[in-house]
Amino acid sequence: MAERTDAPANAKEGTLVIERIFDAPRELVWKAWSDPEQAKRWWGPRTFTAPAAEIDFRVGGKYLFAMQSPEFNNGEPIWSTGVYREIVPYERIVCTDCFADETGNVVPATHYGMTEDFPLEMLVTVEFEDIDGKTKMTLRHEGLPASDKQGAGVGWNESFDKLAESLV
Repeated sequence: MAERTDAPANAKEGTLVIERIFDAPRELVWKAWSDPEQAKRWWGPRTFTAPAAEIDFRVGGKYLFAMQSPEFNNGEPIWSTGVYREIVPYERIVCTDCFADETGNVVPATHYGMTEDFPLEMLVTVEFEDIDGKTKMTLRHEGLPASDKQGAGVGWNESFDKLAESLV
């Protein structure tokens, strides 16, 4: 199981910070982010599946993920894409985060019936730290509209619950 910790109080508005401790080695948690088959096991909130994941895991490479729930977007997949800006093996991943269509073209959040407050591009930083055989993972999601920050936090935390289950 992954232990939750409180986000730092100094997180700036529009930035979501989530820290989790997974009872798994750092290499395994890293692989969950870098291997498409692993990502499909946990990507998306509790009621979502991840029917597709493509990862070109290198600086300048892109990812394209789909998450799908019968209760959202008329049961159609919601796609996201981004470009890897920084990869420090087993320590840090920095990538952009955008809503997309099924071919990876960036689309506004309104494409999926969400508010127009979302920027076309946000930034996600994931840091990994070894703690006695467990992994502390810190996610920073920057650029979120204030109105959607709480919902994004719920979605990420539910995804990380699934991640914890997939690591056993």
